[in-house]
Amino acid sequence: MWTRYDLKYRLTLRISVVSALCFAAICAYVLFDIDRSVHVRNERIAEITARTLQLQQSKMHWVASPPAGFPDLDAVAAAAMRPGLCIAYRGVDGVIVQRICGGAEAQTDDPPRAFAMLYRRLFDPGREAARPVRFRDETTGDAVVWIDAGVMTADAWRELSRLLPVLGTALVLLCALAYAALARALRPTRLIRAGLERIAANDLSARLPPFDLAELSAIRAAFNQLAEGLETALAQRGELTRRLIALEDDERRHLARELHDEFGQSLAAIRALAASIRHSAAQDCPALVGECDGIARTASDMMEQLRGALMRLRPPDVDELGLAGSLEGLVAGWNRRQHGRTVFEISLSGDVDRLPGIIATNIYRIAQEALTNAVKHADATRVRLQLTLQEGPVSATLLTVEDDGLLGEAPDKPGMGLLGMGERVASMGGQMSFAATSGGARLHVEIPVPALSPAPTQPETACAA
Repeated sequence: MWTRYDLKYRLTLRISVVSALCFAAICAYVLFDIDRSVHVRNERIAEITARTLQLQQSKMHWVASPPAGFPDLDAVAAAAMRPGLCIAYRGVDGVIVQRICGGAEAQTDDPPRAFAMLYRRLFDPGREAARPVRFRDETTGDAVVWIDAGVMTADAWRELSRLLPVLGTALVLLCALAYAALARALRPTRLIRAGLERIAANDLSARLPPFDLAELSAIRAAFNQLAEGLETALAQRGELTRRLIALEDDERRHLARELHDEFGQSLAAIRALAASIRHSAAQDCPALVGECDGIARTASDMMEQLRGALMRLRPPDVDELGLAGSLEGLVAGWNRRQHGRTVFEISLSGDVDRLPGIIATNIYRIAQEALTNAVKHADATRVRLQLTLQEGPVSATLLTVEDDGLLGEAPDKPGMGLLGMGERVASMGGQMSFAATSGGARLHVEIPVPALSPAPTQPETACAA
């Protein structure tokens, strides 16, 4: 559940908990101090009462006509009496001889029952303070002082109720100030999060500004160093990928040229020899005519397969035919070779022929590989290729290849086809996603277009009057 709350909330909550504990300790100290002060005061009153009673006994013994009545607590009570205070003289037999108690004040609000029970359990507010009354080295009784437990509990609650609003207000203000201070101190974390999100979105130009805190400055230095290292590494990787792709295309053109010049001419020679042998066999040995026709058919089939391989190795020049024409020819070729087993469709949106040459060539290669994978691996009956050019402040090319093939067993690692397409897309700074479900597979490629060539203008024609 804590993952839903940010750092400011957590720290503020911890500060509030610690502050509440401190305020609870303050309240406990206040209650303890009240109880201690009252008990010390009762002991002092008991000491004064005991001395007063001793003086009264001395007067009764030495004065010729002593005043009547012992003990006399009125003098002490007049000076020390307060609400709920009781002053008494207890004889040696434990019987209270005289007691004077002050009445309780009229209480407007009784303390809560829970507070009263807790306070009485912790402090025993009705305990007494006693001092012995001695005459001629003999104890004649005890001077006893105590305060009514209900009155003392009410006084403690009254003092605490005055303190609680102050502490509550201080707690709220402390939490608010702590939250504001933490929000200001942790404001740079938003910049760090934004920088990480840009890095995750492959924007390696993200850098963090300087910070005041030493810890955040260390994070900034590590972040910027990491971003610079990633940017350099990916730039080097992209350049290496572009060189490898260019080398691969050169190798394909070289192989296609070798196959066309060597293997193609050999097949053409075989067909010519088969035709010559057939012509001779028709006159001298008619039984060989069928075998000559078989050799010619085999050579024709091999030439057809060679022609398809040459088209895959060396596609038509996109710069001359245009990307739209090249893709339409690619789809038409697949429809012709599949003989209706798989239907290929194409949809073009926008003037895709305005794309730069390197992007157009790579898109053609990606589409070629995607269609090949749909036929070889998906066992699809319908394949749709869609290419869209989105023009705007930031132009982009969207290529989507969808099929209705069956979902086979998912491989542990992507095949060479997907890896090759991903490398081409990454070399152009684009993004590629591939998803295969029971309803088919979908390949989506998005490539940014840095600059578009101007659209061709129609020549003006003049009409004769």
